[in-house]
Formats: sequence, C-alpha cells, structure tokens
Amino acid sequence: MSTDTLKERKPYFAKTADDPFVILRAEAKKIVTRLTPERRNEILFKAVLFPFTYFFFWILALLYGANPWLLFGCYFFMGIAIVLNYLNVIHDSVHHTIFNSRRMNDMYTYLFDLMGANSFIWKTRHIRYHHNYPNVDGWDTDIDQSALVRIVPHSKLSVFHKYQHIYLPFIYPLFLFNWLLIRDFKDFFSKERTVQKLIKIPPVEYIKLFVFKTVFFVSVIILPKIILGISWLMALGAFCVMVFSASIFALIVLLPPHANTTSEFPMPDSEKKLPYSWLLHMLKTTNDVNGENWFTRFVMGNYNYHIVHHLFPNIHHAYYPEITRALKRLATQYNLPYRSYSLGTSLKNHYRLLKQNRADFDVWEESM
Repeated sequence: MSTDTLKERKPYFAKTADDPFVILRAEAKKIVTRLTPERRNEILFKAVLFPFTYFFFWILALLYGANPWLLFGCYFFMGIAIVLNYLNVIHDSVHHTIFNSRRMNDMYTYLFDLMGANSFIWKTRHIRYHHNYPNVDGWDTDIDQSALVRIVPHSKLSVFHKYQHIYLPFIYPLFLFNWLLIRDFKDFFSKERTVQKLIKIPPVEYIKLFVFKTVFFVSVIILPKIILGISWLMALGAFCVMVFSASIFALIVLLPPHANTTSEFPMPDSEKKLPYSWLLHMLKTTNDVNGENWFTRFVMGNYNYHIVHHLFPNIHHAYYPEITRALKRLATQYNLPYRSYSLGTSLKNHYRLLKQNRADFDVWEESM
C-alpha cells in the first residue's frame, strides 16, 4: 500500500477559527524558557536516579536473595521501579524531552527493553497512534479491543461482556504478563494489529525483540536461580511478585486519564474527519487527576497532568504544573471543558464504564 493511500486513511481534526490553542502554545513556550535553568538539573538527576533504583534492587536480589523475604521484597520494588522508570524516564525519552541529543534519548528508551517491554513497538503505539488519536477506536492502540473487554461504547458487544465489570478487576493484575508475553509478539507478527496500519517493521527489530526478551528473562529468572541456587518455583514466584506489583501500580496510573464515563470516544465521519479540533479533542478524551505535591511531581512524573502532556508531548513533564495552570485560565476564559478528578473518582468512573458497556446502549444518552 502506498504512502498516499495510508495518509488518506488517517483521521484528521476539525479546524476552528481563532483557536485558543495558539495562545496556550505561546504561553507554554514562555514557561519552559523561564523555568529551564532551575528544572534542568532535576530532569537529569531523575534520568540517573530511577534506572539506578531498578538495577540496585536487582543486584541486591542477586547478592542476598537466598533469603526468600529479601528476594520477594527486592522483586516487589523492582516492579514498582519499572513503573517509576516509565513515568519519569522512558516516557520522556521516547518523546525526546530529557536530553538535547536525540541519540541520547533514543539510547535511554532501551531501558524499556531491559525491563521486558519492546521499546520499538511501544514507541510506535504510543507516539503514532495513542498521541495522535486518543480514544479513537481503531487508531488508539491503548484502547485496542480485546475479546475480554469492551472499553469503547460503540464497539461490538459479546455475550460475556455482561460480566466484564466482575471479572476484569481480577484479570487486571495480569496486565504486564500480557504485555511482555503476548501483546508485543502480536504487534510484531499479526498484520491485523492497529500498530501495523502505518508502518513496516524493519527486520532488525525482530532480532532485537527476541534478543532483549531473552536477556530480560535470563536476568530476572534464570540468573537468580543459578547464582542463588534457589528452586525454579522460588525464582518464578519472585518474577510473579515483580509483574503483579508493576501491573497493579501501572494500571492505577494508566486507567484514570482516558477510559472512563466522563471521556468521549469520538468517531471520524466517512471522510475520516473527527468532530473536534486538536485542543477540544484532547479535552474531551482526557482528564487530569487532582493533586500537586512533591510526590506527584518528583516520584510520579506529574503524570496526573495528563491533558497538557497530550497537548504538548514534546515538553518534559517537569513543566506540566505551570502549563496546566495556564490551561485552566484559558479554559475559564473560553469556556473549555477542562476536567480533573480525584484518583478514587477516576478509578470509579473507569469501573462504571466497564459496567455500562456490558449492555448495548448509548452511554452518553443514558447519562444525560
């Protein structure tokens, strides 16, 4: 299929006169310029601290993991560290916002490969699909429909979706198992996957997929087994602890911003035109999570300021609080639908979405 044909298939956003996004973009640029001297050292410090944390617990486990409590404790914190590296380092390196050198940013994305996920396919999913088309069915890879879940209200209904609000909370802790062992391989080898709509995967990436997956499983399962002389059951048990802790922590972070009853799932028309402008689309499909303190800023990578991240993916998360305040002022001035909820409310709204989508009716019509 030619590039022109592919371009014709891509959805595009509506254009609006006097778009307030122009004002916000200018304000964001001023904020970054003003704050860069004081934020730069923090950005670089975190780029060292969080990878060190993951490998510190891994080495500690290899040295002293013959003690089961210490082994499982280290692997629990390795799971947490995987998510913290994603939030603070890997996510920003993929968007090329940590270093001035593009090559350095690209090198840092390989941390994801060392922690089990394939960075090439995730970067493709995240940058080309999720960021361009959040909550657009068939284009946002983060809401790709599994046979077990119905996230998009207007998607096909299966009989067992009636019970998804009951069984999914028990399946969610397997999130990272699916990512590491199934989803990456499906994206590489199934031509039906959304991720292959716009790309042809280079042959070298198939080699990297298997090499890095092997390195990961050897490092977290086989190597501890050999060095510590522990049983396979204990080695696999520690691995499961790591994956469970990472899965639960990741979903607490990843579920609130998009997949809930207050967000829309816009559909392009027959000509692939989406109903909203870029700014309005992000506001309609994304919400923030309340809370601004040292923990959310330094440890959680300001991930709760998710709208600004979608509006300015090329800006590092260190600047999100100030840009969000500018967005709130603009939203008040132009009557824009800015939304922010507590973490508990966001997770509850996700559960409500699962419950409402178990039946074949229009969620938006029912909730009005």
